[in-house]
Amino acid sequence: MSLRHAVLGLLSEGPASGYDLMKLFDVSLSNVWPATQSQLYAELGKLADAGLVDVSAEGPRGRKEYAITDDGLAELRRWITDVEPTRVLRSDMLLRVFFLAQVAPEQARAYLSHQAALAGRHLESLKRIGELLESGQDNLSVYGKITLEYGRRLAEAQQGWAEWAETEVAPDR
Repeated sequence: MSLRHAVLGLLSEGPASGYDLMKLFDVSLSNVWPATQSQLYAELGKLADAGLVDVSAEGPRGRKEYAITDDGLAELRRWITDVEPTRVLRSDMLLRVFFLAQVAPEQARAYLSHQAALAGRHLESLKRIGELLESGQDNLSVYGKITLEYGRRLAEAQQGWAEWAETEVAPDR
C-alpha cells in the first residue's frame, strides 16, 4: 500500500500529471520507494476510483493532471500517524555473509570488498542528490533532506561494516 501513499504524498504538494509524478519519483523517492511507470499509472487509476484523487485538468494527447481530494489527504494523514511502518527483516546480502565460510577466504573478502564499494557508490549518488536539494525550501526538499540523511548515514554504516568485516574473515587455509 505504500505506493498509494507515496503518490498521495506527492500530490499533497500540488496537482501533477503522471509524467510529472514519475519525474518526481526519479529525483526524490526512487532511493526509498521506487516505482515503474506502469505501477504509477495503475495506482493513479485506483486512487481515482477510490475517490482519493481527481482529474483536475486534461490536456493534449490525453494528458491528465491529478489532484488529491480531501478524502485522499485524510487517508495520507491517517497512514502517516496511525499505521506502524513495516521494518525490513530480510537481507539476501547478509544471508550470503552468514554462509561465507563455504567459499575460499579470498572469495569471502572479495565479496565483502564489493559490498563496501557498492555502499560507497550509493553514498556518492546520495551526495549528488543532496546537492540538488540544498537550495530548495519547499516541503519535498526539506523532508527530502531529512530522508536523504538517513540514507547517507545508513550507506556510511554499511560501507564501514563491510570494510571491517573483510578484515574479520579467517586467514587463507
